[in-house]
Amino acid sequence: MSADTDNLLPLQLAEGQERTIRAHGCAAFPNECCGFLLGRDEPDARRILDLAEAPNDREAAEQYHRFSISPRQFMQATREARRRQMDVVGFYHSHPDAPARPSQYDLDHAWPVYSYVIVSVEAGEAKRMTSWVMRDDRSQFDEQAIVHRP
Repeated sequence: MSADTDNLLPLQLAEGQERTIRAHGCAAFPNECCGFLLGRDEPDARRILDLAEAPNDREAAEQYHRFSISPRQFMQATREARRRQMDVVGFYHSHPDAPARPSQYDLDHAWPVYSYVIVSVEAGEAKRMTSWVMRDDRSQFDEQAIVHRP
């Protein structure tokens, strides 16, 4: 384990939040879904308090393997999170018929600090879910543990 992963707070999701992400991935299949993770960093975990779906802003022909969130959607989610005394602490998206690990495209377009939850959706059924945080030097992602709360 690297020094970067030693310092990663686990991502804490409620079971209902995980179900919501999985359902969004299935509903969007065969395209990628996307959304925001709203919450805060606490001493023991990055606690997700709410989710906000976002429209996939990629052109229709690319949505099966790419997602994009518009700057306007990002600003609206940030304002709403702050109004509710939270932050946008990450994003979620699906990988239709692909593993729940970051692609090269994800690496090229992600930002350090944020959590990136990926759910694999195979033939319309949600499978493995993972979370990742990009290193500060943008060289790679480190897997972030997901812990559940009731």
